[in-house]
Amino acid sequence: MPLPLFRPFPGLRPNLQFAAEVAAPPYDVLSSDEARQLAAGKPRSFLHISKPEIDLPEGIDVYSAAVYAKGAENLRRMIDDGVLLRDPAPCFYVYRLEMGDHRQTGIVGGGSVAAYDVNRIRKHEFTRPDKEDDRVRQIDACDAQTGPVLLAHRNTPALAEVIAATVAKPPVLRIQAVDGNTHSLWVVDDAQRQAVIVSEFDAMTALYIADGHHRSAAASRVAAARRRPGAAEAAAESFLVVSFPIEEMKIFDYNRVVRDLHGLTREQFLAALAAEFEVTAVSGQARPTEPRKIGLYLPGQWYQLSLRKPLPPASDPVARLDVSLLTDRLLAPVLGIADLRKDKRIDFVGGKRGLGELERRVDSGEMAAAFALFATRMEDLVAVADAGQVMPPKSTWFEPKLADGMVSYPLTWA
Repeated sequence: MPLPLFRPFPGLRPNLQFAAEVAAPPYDVLSSDEARQLAAGKPRSFLHISKPEIDLPEGIDVYSAAVYAKGAENLRRMIDDGVLLRDPAPCFYVYRLEMGDHRQTGIVGGGSVAAYDVNRIRKHEFTRPDKEDDRVRQIDACDAQTGPVLLAHRNTPALAEVIAATVAKPPVLRIQAVDGNTHSLWVVDDAQRQAVIVSEFDAMTALYIADGHHRSAAASRVAAARRRPGAAEAAAESFLVVSFPIEEMKIFDYNRVVRDLHGLTREQFLAALAAEFEVTAVSGQARPTEPRKIGLYLPGQWYQLSLRKPLPPASDPVARLDVSLLTDRLLAPVLGIADLRKDKRIDFVGGKRGLGELERRVDSGEMAAAFALFATRMEDLVAVADAGQVMPPKSTWFEPKLADGMVSYPLTWA
């Protein structure tokens, strides 16, 4: 019998007295130096598991066997010392993220690897083999999944009712992260509520990966490697996910800055845009307030770019994205930047940094121009994933981000 799309598991959670120290930013948003500074004087920080090179000599290859071994050693130490405690039976968990006046509340569970393999847990990005390999080695060394995959689902009244009933009681964990965001966790160990969660997710056509494509791909590879003919369904056949209702999730704009104007003067560059865009100088910042509007910043001046030509057909959801329109109608034909993955003339700035960061990088002379985009919408992400397509690089920036260490998924349950 196939595994459910979503199942409970006996999670590893921080001991309440150490929770604030344990919880850490996601492993992939910090450099080794930043992680080392953040974990200084904090032996219980989850960074010792997710970024274990901080406990080894500076300059070590972060993909070396010693790094993965150190992460596994630190995980075992924190379990042995009672810093991390394991629930005695499979549970779901309700996870709430709060950033300012924004709040989103989702469910932590084990997502089915089989569903991921047949694209029922749907992707929208390519992965890089080296980053997949890194996560495979980390999962195998720790015998656990320590970094959650961020998913999105279409909410149902029954799921909303379970969440509301669960959060009516105080959380088992509530911490404020270094970025000021608040993370809260509740345990769902009631059999009836668990059954509702399982059945509601099983009835869904699909779940959508918002962030964590490399972790998902790695979990699939680990499951395949550990699979044995005739063996019972293993813990590795699911992977650590946190799924939030689509309507509660927040995507920030992901903006672009370019190093030069491809040999054009400012006047020539602006003139070259006229075929595809209506260019209007504006006072103040040109933050797009709707899709298909693009802000352009050149030293000392913002412009609004409005499309002159019709959009591509709805049958091509990727081509209709603002990030694609910018590349196809400006970056590639005017500036000669077509491969966003490899071209060193372009860089990307998460919208949480604000348009002031775009101005700073241009006015400093580091960059020649900046482009402010309207944030990709969840509906766009779903359309691309449902079409089996992938978005261009740096299309989405999700905030607030999950914390590592709130719940981990052991791959050995006995």
